[in-house]
Amino acid sequence: MIRPVLQDDAFLADVAAIRADLTSPRLFVWWLGQSGFLVCYRSEFLLFDPYLSDSLTKKYAATDKPHVRMTERVVDPARLDFVSAVTSSHNHTDHLDAETLGPLFAAAPAAKLVLPAANVAFVAQRLGPAAAARFVPLADGQRATVGAFTFEAVPAAHEELAPEFAGFVVSVGAFRLYHSGDTVRFPGMVERLRPFGLDLALLPINGRAPERRVSGNLDGPEAARLAHAIGARWVVPCHYEMFAFNTASPLAFVAECGRLGQPHAVLRAGARWSLAASAADLSSIRKT
Repeated sequence: MIRPVLQDDAFLADVAAIRADLTSPRLFVWWLGQSGFLVCYRSEFLLFDPYLSDSLTKKYAATDKPHVRMTERVVDPARLDFVSAVTSSHNHTDHLDAETLGPLFAAAPAAKLVLPAANVAFVAQRLGPAAAARFVPLADGQRATVGAFTFEAVPAAHEELAPEFAGFVVSVGAFRLYHSGDTVRFPGMVERLRPFGLDLALLPINGRAPERRVSGNLDGPEAARLAHAIGARWVVPCHYEMFAFNTASPLAFVAECGRLGQPHAVLRAGARWSLAASAADLSSIRKT
């Protein structure tokens, strides 16, 4: 099994060191496995689609579709009491996990959950009605601010476009991030995303494999080409090395990024990566 670069106490010590710096102009990102990322800007924290339990491994253990874990858990969600915002891009358990969100919300009583508006009833049923007070539901094009983070919901096509699937563009400080959720490329996607001037795109690379009953995501070369087409300053791949039946090597993604000249970073679970604001963004800030 893959061991995270930083895990449990070591991971939290690394986070605490970054959290203590209230003035850093950089954006900090940790990959938590699958589509989960922890993002920090000036001591405020956002969690994208965390899956930090073994709920799916337990659920499918005695079935013909076992979810054999490839990577150990990075951190207990009950220890993430500093998080102010969490996303769930859609209702699949690796993006909406009660065994992750329950302990997290108990530890972080002020944390809000940003989710597609179409999923409110389902999410309330899965997490319990009391969780609804935390919901920040967004339909396509709607915006909301939680702490330092401003979210805008954009479409996603988990094979097909539907209101139950969303990506989120997040603005914080001088940065604009795009977490696609689970998606394939669809008509109009590039035109919708390119005007944001994205600094970072977080994109799945596990692809579509009907013989393994895996569907609905970009593969590595497709993710590289999408990042290039939308003008993302950097791209980081995700949605691999979590379950043995549903993974992919990032090598094809890296090769295509290299061919296109697309800046990219391949993270290991538990690893920290940081991004400086672009020169254009810094110039804009100085003028305001």
